[in-house]
Amino acid sequence: MSGGSGTRMWPLSRKARPKQYHALVTERSLLQETLLRLDAPQMDFKIGAPSFVCAAHHEALITEQCAQAGGAPHKIILEPFGRNTAPVAAIAAQVIGESDEDALILLLAADHHIDDKDGFWRCVSAGVDAAKDGQLTVLGIQPSRPETGFGYIKRGAAMGEDVYGVQAFVEKPDSARAQAYLDSGEYFWNAGIFLFSAKAMNAAFETHAPDILAASKATLAASDDTQNVITLDPTAFRDCRSESLDYAIMEAASNVAMVAPVDVGWNDIGSWSALAQMSHKRDDMEPEIGDVVSIDCKNNYIRASEGVTVAAIGLDNIVIVATGDAVLVMAADKAQDVKKVIAQLKAKDATELL
Repeated sequence: MSGGSGTRMWPLSRKARPKQYHALVTERSLLQETLLRLDAPQMDFKIGAPSFVCAAHHEALITEQCAQAGGAPHKIILEPFGRNTAPVAAIAAQVIGESDEDALILLLAADHHIDDKDGFWRCVSAGVDAAKDGQLTVLGIQPSRPETGFGYIKRGAAMGEDVYGVQAFVEKPDSARAQAYLDSGEYFWNAGIFLFSAKAMNAAFETHAPDILAASKATLAASDDTQNVITLDPTAFRDCRSESLDYAIMEAASNVAMVAPVDVGWNDIGSWSALAQMSHKRDDMEPEIGDVVSIDCKNNYIRASEGVTVAAIGLDNIVIVATGDAVLVMAADKAQDVKKVIAQLKAKDATELL
């Protein structure tokens, strides 16, 4: 899933080039990191070429970055506009299931970071049997802190080694509830990483969200499919209800399994503060990037684009991100307020900055 806009990573992340196409953790973009992660260690199953669902104007970015990473897409599915993750799952199940309805689909975001690739695949492998048996399988991330910005999954009865049923999907909690979840050991972060067969997901949509399934089928029937690129028809796709996969299917279905704990150094890189925290914890990441001069500073994250110099004096716990046409300066604990900046820029009709 490569359709995210990454607005909380403004001013680097823009509509023309969102965060998944930028190098934020390593010298490769987040999308390229995800691609290279597909080069799995020896497993008992074959991994096919990846498919992508992205904004229509990002086709060239997908093609270019795949080529740079040494891979070729199976399908590039171009969305005229976003409709959340449920239609993505429905369309993916139909496209992949067309050739093999029993094929397993690993649905994941292109803009997340995972430290332990081999561990990630061990967790995926643990869920394969459940997915083959028709379970809609989700990976439950081991929580490391009482995080209020993620949804949680409550573990149910054991179904196999590191595989459980699901008692409940839980919305983003307040801080007290998040601490209680962490203390209980029964709750895991929902990272939106799913493993399922095309057949099982199509059946789930038939039962729980038939309108999305029907609209997705109508969209594909009306869409242009040339070589490996499917350009979704905007008129038909507009009739598809915008909904998350969690709401439309996972919370309603009874055949849901979870692999847990998944402790692989997962990070959704959801904000500059998240990236700053990573940079201060890891030896292979610098908290000052580009042409930066800092004097008497600590605990900061400063990023200067090429051609821009940033000088900072006496700052503590501050994030500074400077591009050629915009500068963000904020307290590190105000990362969620970047969306307010975006709202004001939209109100000013400053489209060149979005």
